[in-house]
Amino acid sequence: METAILKNNSEIIDTIISNSPEETIEFGRKFAESLASGTVVALVGEMGSGKTTFVNGVCEGLKIEGSVSSPTFTLINEYYGVLPVYHFDFYRIADAADASEMGCEDYFYGDGVCLIEWPENVESIIPQKKIEVRFKNYFEQGFDTKRKIQIIRK
Repeated sequence: METAILKNNSEIIDTIISNSPEETIEFGRKFAESLASGTVVALVGEMGSGKTTFVNGVCEGLKIEGSVSSPTFTLINEYYGVLPVYHFDFYRIADAADASEMGCEDYFYGDGVCLIEWPENVESIIPQKKIEVRFKNYFEQGFDTKRKIQIIRK
């Protein structure tokens, strides 16, 4: 496990290299053990970097049954297990005002776990206190399934 303090007082609490979707899911399962009611998780990474695969692992770790998919066209999927999980995908959202008008902030300050894909599109309404999970793929280096996943507490 890697621990380091960044310039903005954020703390890197873990970094892994995943070599397969199964490893990404397993890391998500383990990460779920650290989550509590009210946790906001910003999932940052380009298309195809493993965000939704990681969410699948988190949901498995929180005992959510059934299919988990990216809410690209619905913006939010709600799942219920050990804790409620609110999975957002803001890829298609125009700006934070649109998300705010839809009542997204009620979820961010609620009793569930919020997993937010494309948080940079609505950054101004996401709580500053959050966990950021950064994903980097290695497509350009010829690795289709390899990802670096870094957990940062802000």
